[in-house]
Amino acid sequence: MQLSPDGIILWQRNFITLNATIFFTWVVISILVIVSWLVTRKLSCDETIPRWQNLLESIVYLISNQIKEVTRKEPGRFLPFLGTLFLFIFVSNFMAIIPGFNPPTGSLSTTAALALCVLVAVPLFGIADTGFLAYLRNYIRPTPMMLPFNITGELSRTLALAVRLFGNVMSGTMIGGILLAIAPLLFPVLMQALGLLTGTVQAYIFAILAAVYIAAGLEIHEKTKGDDQPAPPSNAINE
Repeated sequence: MQLSPDGIILWQRNFITLNATIFFTWVVISILVIVSWLVTRKLSCDETIPRWQNLLESIVYLISNQIKEVTRKEPGRFLPFLGTLFLFIFVSNFMAIIPGFNPPTGSLSTTAALALCVLVAVPLFGIADTGFLAYLRNYIRPTPMMLPFNITGELSRTLALAVRLFGNVMSGTMIGGILLAIAPLLFPVLMQALGLLTGTVQAYIFAILAAVYIAAGLEIHEKTKGDDQPAPPSNAINE
């Protein structure tokens, strides 16, 4: 039994290798792109809209609401990034019910790449709010001695995101394979239903944690920006 789709080689020529992780990542991306194009090519503003447009708008509305509740900010600028994370992980895990499909989220390389995207997104949103130099100063607050600890915190948070998603998806796949070998007529249906629930929860948790990290970074930067503002003169306070 392969612990990761990285070990499944589908095609190889010289030093170029196509493994299951890359192939099924392309499959998921293609599905998301094609479905999005089919649903959005004929958008309607009438009172009666197509079912697929209604479903898409409901998904966008739910994701936007969750982002707003977590960040306490308008979700517009966070929606493309966090929504893409959620949909990619959800579709990857959902399609695991298809025989022969190896979810790319069961590969540590994929989950590490997603976590690195979050690692890059957090400072990008912070820099957009406070500026480059102001953001960098947060790593040496309250003293420059905190620099290695702040950097270590960022990296450990990224590692936790990657390992959590990888471990949950991989363990679910392994347990399903073991039960399928033991009782092929009874357990598969139950495991597939449990896998769908687990996959949805994992996609939700990953996206929410990403939103929490972004919101925490923005909150720290806003407090720092407020602390940097000069105090008003005493006569203004008395007035």
